[in-house]
This record gives sequence, C-alpha cells and structure tokens, in this order.
Amino acid sequence: MAARRVMVVKSGGEAAMEEWRACFAGCAPGLELRWWDDPATRPEEVDYALVWDPEPGRLAAMPGLRAVFGSGAGVDGIVSDGDYPRHVPLVRMSIPAATERMGEFCCWAALSLLKEARRMAIAQAERRWDFVEPPHRASQRTVGIMGLGNMGARTAMMLRGIGFPVIGWSRGRKSVPGVESYAGPGEMGAFLARSDILICLLPATEETRGIINAATLAQLPPGAGYIGVGRGMQQVLPDIVSALDEGRLSGAVLDVFEPEPLPADHPLWTHPRAIVTAHVASLPSRAERASAVAAAIAGFERGEPLPNLFDHARGY
Repeated sequence: MAARRVMVVKSGGEAAMEEWRACFAGCAPGLELRWWDDPATRPEEVDYALVWDPEPGRLAAMPGLRAVFGSGAGVDGIVSDGDYPRHVPLVRMSIPAATERMGEFCCWAALSLLKEARRMAIAQAERRWDFVEPPHRASQRTVGIMGLGNMGARTAMMLRGIGFPVIGWSRGRKSVPGVESYAGPGEMGAFLARSDILICLLPATEETRGIINAATLAQLPPGAGYIGVGRGMQQVLPDIVSALDEGRLSGAVLDVFEPEPLPADHPLWTHPRAIVTAHVASLPSRAERASAVAAAIAGFERGEPLPNLFDHARGY
C-alpha cells in the first residue's frame, strides 16, 4: 500500500479547499489535501505545498517538504521569502492552459484598445449614445511583445491569427514564425518605435524592474496602447498614468500591479483610458492546475525531473 502523501494548499482561501479537493480527487486520489492553516497538520508530515503567497519562514519549517508548486504563473510571492528552502524544487505554473489563456487575454486586450472598448463602456454606464469610429484595423497596428518565451511566442501567433503584425524583443534573438525579433538593449529603441501596441511579458528579474517607465513609453509612437501582463514590479504606475493623462498613450489594459490588490483610491480605477483587471490574464482553472500538479508529482515519484523549475540563480 502506498504511503500517505500530504499537500498543504494556500491559494484562493480556505473556502476554495472543497473545490481543490474535488479537483485532485479525480487525478491524484492518493494525495491528501490540507488547508494551509489547518491546526491538525504537523509541519514534519507535509510532502508538497501548493501556494501563492506563503508567510515567510513557513515553508522552511517543513523538514520533509519534497516540492513546492506555485499556484499561478508568477512565483514572486514565494521567492520573496528570504528563508525559502532552496534545496526544495519550486515549480512554476507554466502549463499549456496558462499559455493559451494568456494569448486569449492579450488578443482581447489588443482588440479592446483597437476598438476603444473603454470609451464604449463608459458611454454604456452613462446610458449615452456615443458613436465611435475606430481609425485603424488590426492589420494597421503593429503589436510589440517584450518577452518571447512560451507565453510570448504563443501570444504572438494568436495575435497574428486575427490580423495584427507582430514584432518581439528579448534579451537574446528568438525565432518565432512571422515575428521579427529584436534583441538586447541596443535594439530596444527600434523595437519600441514600431510598437503601436506594446505588451510586456518579460520575466521578473532585477533587470526588468521598472522597465515600463516614462523613458520607455516616450519611445513608442504617439498614441500607442499598452498591455501590462508581465509583473507589477516592471511598471512605474505614475509614469503610465501621466502618459495616459497627456495622451501619449491612447489606452492601457493593466492586469498586474505592485502592490496587489491595486489600492481602491488609485486613479487607474476610474481613468477614462484604462482598463483594470485583477491579475487574471493567464490563470488556468483549478481543475487544470490540479491536473498539472498531479502529473508532475506522479512523474517526480517515478524518478522523472519536475517541469518548469524556477532557477534561483537566474531569477526565473
């Protein structure tokens, strides 16, 4: 008989545990799920953890921990713990379902900017008939994607499928069919100058901290749009607000922030050129995430390597 395995969960709150248990019951029936703060759970009996923002020191206090799974695409809230036990593998939730959802979100966001969706939403809320004539078609607006990893590459292909020309920028040269690749600091200016709609999908590193700032935005074509779906720490929000106020940005769709949640009194909530969403761009369903975690654990226990490991040295 297989030994009991215990996984603690801190994602979605205690109210989400019933759904998490139901999801894992169908794909990992031998895995016992416990709520993160269950007082009956002894730290030494925990084998796995599925978490988003664990309190500092909690994971380090679990001596038998075999692997930690991030419940979202980013693991910033996990690695910010200075006591994180680095000998324990940390698995990012970088799965096909997340990649596909990110592509869908970016297509929606790009079309929302193209068709002035924020303006139409305001008019509807005011019960005001506002006849809108968007000046451009998708084929006339080049989308520039910063970050051509798995998510960036898939997003590029989906955007091309609905008619947008797409270019990309990353630290090193990438090869994505139909997407012109710019690389390194020396080519960023030329990339930005062609980006009518800029999407940030870069990893969270010290090099990308604050990369979306006044100087970056000033290099975009006048009236460009911006889609922020990378990490909140990459954006200087006051610079984005100023660019929107002054019309240098015609619109923005923002899904990530620092801090999160975005404070209720922040001007972006009511800005007539901004669409705000609550960090939902690439989040797979709990069933999809449970299936991915269960498959990773099963492979790991057969001696196979864990997928999508976070590299502490590189920071992603």
